[in-house]
Amino acid sequence: MPPPQQTTFLARDSNQARGLAGHCIDFLRSPRPIGRATLDLLERFHLDSVGCGVSALALAANAPTVLRREALATPAAVGSLGGICLGSARPCAVEKAVAANASAVREWDSNGTNFGYDAAKGRTAGEFGHNDFYPVALAAAREAGLDGDATLRLMLLIDEIRGRLAEVFALRRYAIDHVHHGTVACAAAYTAALGGTADQIESAIGMAVAHYVPFRAIRAGHQLSDSKGASAALAAEAAVMCGRRALAGFIGPRDVFRNPLAIYRLNRPCPDGESPFDLELGVEGDAFAIHSMHFKLGLYEHQSAGALQSLVDIFAAHPVLAGDLDGIEHIRVRIYEPAYSIIADPAKRTPTTRQSADHSLPFILAKTLLKARAAAAAGAPPGWESLMLLPDDYDDAAIADPAVHRLIAALVIEPGGAEYDALYPDGIPTSVAIDHVRLGTLGGDLVRHPLGHAKSDAVRTAGVVDLKFDRLVAGAVADPRALRARMRLAGRTAAEVAELYAFPIHGCDPG
Repeated sequence: MPPPQQTTFLARDSNQARGLAGHCIDFLRSPRPIGRATLDLLERFHLDSVGCGVSALALAANAPTVLRREALATPAAVGSLGGICLGSARPCAVEKAVAANASAVREWDSNGTNFGYDAAKGRTAGEFGHNDFYPVALAAAREAGLDGDATLRLMLLIDEIRGRLAEVFALRRYAIDHVHHGTVACAAAYTAALGGTADQIESAIGMAVAHYVPFRAIRAGHQLSDSKGASAALAAEAAVMCGRRALAGFIGPRDVFRNPLAIYRLNRPCPDGESPFDLELGVEGDAFAIHSMHFKLGLYEHQSAGALQSLVDIFAAHPVLAGDLDGIEHIRVRIYEPAYSIIADPAKRTPTTRQSADHSLPFILAKTLLKARAAAAAGAPPGWESLMLLPDDYDDAAIADPAVHRLIAALVIEPGGAEYDALYPDGIPTSVAIDHVRLGTLGGDLVRHPLGHAKSDAVRTAGVVDLKFDRLVAGAVADPRALRARMRLAGRTAAEVAELYAFPIHGCDPG
């Protein structure tokens, strides 16, 4: 039975690709009011993503630098305004600018996260996802002449589609990378924003699903490569290409969610005439998936946030520990699946690259303990503010630091079992207990909703996220406060939105 008001309901026995097309057209061209809480949250997620991107480019992270260089060397198509790369005013090929910007935003793995979970509606597939795709909205806004308020609506549409797909279809179960939900969302939203018809939007979605499905091979192996961090960027690039081709007249597969050979029915067989899921999308007020998305308070795989909160709590109760790490005998961690498999497998005890270290629970905890010692020596209380993990905590010297590896040797990580697993993905259930020769056993309490989680203290989270932004862009831009003001989209003119990312970044080629 379709729910009343505030949502678009796309039943599994309908052409959901066509339904998505209609939803996008209505949402963008016949807008209903969006709640202030939703818009404020969206602005914060976008600002957070920009801080991550600016930092990655200023520090010459490899993948964003390579993709940005490629974009700046590729002229805009004839008759197109082109796209803008972060830190440059030179127009270039739209899809290349999108790839470069999304790569920069995602490189540190520190922007927003979702776990695809809405228990109240019974949608608990629990697929991961991230707020990586705002550059697609900015690119479309530049081409379509959208003002700031319309651009925010477009960003929200992308987050809503990929967020709701994550609640009903778990890509990881079939070794498909989670960014694919973003490809679908971007193909639909981008095409609609540029005035596409329902036929064209459906074609763009069909192409995205039929031609551009990334597998989790990019995340396999003991040491991760640039492909892991750039997966969303390449997905966004593909989505834009699908949209542009559909707008030019290319006809893609129709009714792709019910296609028996597309990834949905192929992996989850269901009766003819159906897809494996119903899909419900918010249209007004605050009925949007963004409210279940989470912030990261530094550079770390979000599955480790519960363990980090455990350390923060231990230091709050026993501040003397920060100055006496040598007395640690054992660090005992219990954590849920899938976190145990993702960030605690044996290979994660010896990371050699930043991409591997920020997905290594042993490294993340060891480095955080060392940051607590440094904070205590400087007279700072060891809380989220002083323990925030930043890019230099993952440089070559940090990864090779013998002190890190001594603490890793003391770590024992165990599956929490059914008790912990049942609390995910509602929370990030983790406990950390430290056995100390002089202080005894510290901690051990179960953490479910660490700071940054959608169910944690929103005001406190916002304060730490703001601090994170300032630290990431410090030294990269002349005035972090001016950049913060510039990035606020509400009330911006179309001309301002078109040049939003064209500000100088120190140490970054202006093109």
